[in-house]
Amino acid sequence: MDARTQELSDAHDVLAEFYAERLAGALEQMPVEQAVLGLFARLVRESGLGVEVADIGCGTGRLAPFLTAHGLSPRGLDLSPEMITVARRDQPGFTFEQGDVRALPYADASLGGALGWYSLMYLTPDDRAVAFGELARVVKPGGHLAMAYKMGDDSQRRGGRTVNLGVEFDIWWHSADEVAGRLDAAGFEVEFAGRVPQSEEWPQPQGYAVARRR
Repeated sequence: MDARTQELSDAHDVLAEFYAERLAGALEQMPVEQAVLGLFARLVRESGLGVEVADIGCGTGRLAPFLTAHGLSPRGLDLSPEMITVARRDQPGFTFEQGDVRALPYADASLGGALGWYSLMYLTPDDRAVAFGELARVVKPGGHLAMAYKMGDDSQRRGGRTVNLGVEFDIWWHSADEVAGRLDAAGFEVEFAGRVPQSEEWPQPQGYAVARRR
């Protein structure tokens, strides 16, 4: 594992319990995110390609119950071993495993859909191309990918400092054009794109995309 990836993994090991406490029940207070995830679930179901989906960068596994309630069969993968430990503890009954989006442990065209929910913004531009290619490899043609991300100018930043836990890592806040371009190049067609503007509740604009594998 290269130094940048190790730093990211180690930082999220430290953040695992913080996220478990901070994000517990948070989705219930986020109607926009529920709507986008609900759209993703409906499109996966209606595709007729099966309801097996993978949450890539699943963190504490907090999306698994919502996806299940909307008719999907989710599993999760995360770079951080401690995140996986917390996910298995807090969301029993689901499959969670440690892994890297740049080398997904799934067979070709084996999933009806995949999620990259605030998890693809840690990748360098070169790694981004690899990761989107991997997502295209494992999602069946006609299947769907849903993304959430922080919107910005695509410049590199240092994240993690605001939680005061002594961790830092590289992060990129993406433009909608960057996300759309990456999806198109990997073989996805964007079917929905949306944003939540900056506000007191959301200091940074949030972007969303749902795309179909060609």
